[in-house]
Amino acid sequence: MSHEFPTIVKSTRCQSLALLTPYLLGALILVALPAGISLALAFTRYNGITAPVFNGIQNFQYLRIEPLAWVAIINSLLFIAQAVPLRILAALGLALLLNRPRKGIGIYRAAAYLPTVIPDAAYALTWTWILNPIYGPLNLVLAALGLPAPAWLADQDWALRGLVLMSLFQVGEGFVILLAGLRHVPRAYYDAARVDGASGVQQFFRITLPLLSPWLILLSIRDIALSFQNTFTPAYLMTRGGPYYATFFAPLMIYEEALDNFRFGVGSAMMLIIFAVTLILSLLAYFVFEESGLDAD
Repeated sequence: MSHEFPTIVKSTRCQSLALLTPYLLGALILVALPAGISLALAFTRYNGITAPVFNGIQNFQYLRIEPLAWVAIINSLLFIAQAVPLRILAALGLALLLNRPRKGIGIYRAAAYLPTVIPDAAYALTWTWILNPIYGPLNLVLAALGLPAPAWLADQDWALRGLVLMSLFQVGEGFVILLAGLRHVPRAYYDAARVDGASGVQQFFRITLPLLSPWLILLSIRDIALSFQNTFTPAYLMTRGGPYYATFFAPLMIYEEALDNFRFGVGSAMMLIIFAVTLILSLLAYFVFEESGLDAD
């Protein structure tokens, strides 16, 4: 038996490597290779036709003095500052609401997850109709309740808020992750807390929230990264960056610089800046959770 064990371990490793090989090749070809090319192009002048010409940091110097670059970055940061906390709260609220078994719970969970699987283009076009200021159902409901009915995508003060509102209904993945996290919280903790006289609010802040902190950190970092990317489709299809550049986000500028103006070097430089900003925000979110004392130790 002792002679067979190393052979079994080696066979298991080979099988695991064989199963991971397609994923690793896909990640290499579809992620690592394009990322490396973009990094190299960020320091060149390249129009897609002639050979790239190294120009040092000129692309970054151009972006530093380009007003639209700052508008795109600020709009992206404003979207993240509003959308990410609200999305995390929405996912947490759904997970807490739909955690306990009850009649029809599977249907409710499927309904909560359903908007996440809708293709981005179809989802954006659907919300173009929902947010229509004249015949959109949202404004009809607001008017029926006697509440203000904004012009949404036609108003520069409300356009970005409309896209934030739209993003709040695609929290299915976060909902599933937090639902799984709640399943890992031992019921004995709550039983002991109830014996000690802890209220439901105290149980949430003393037990649930600390034990969910690893999942909350994961979701925060994931949402920060995705929020930079997922603004492209609604901004491109619904507003074209308007009105008055109110929804002109970084991915839209990258698209325009690279594919409209054929300045692939500038677009790659902007992408590198967004990567650096995403990394900084992710680290900031991690340290905020750590310093807040939301840990399970």
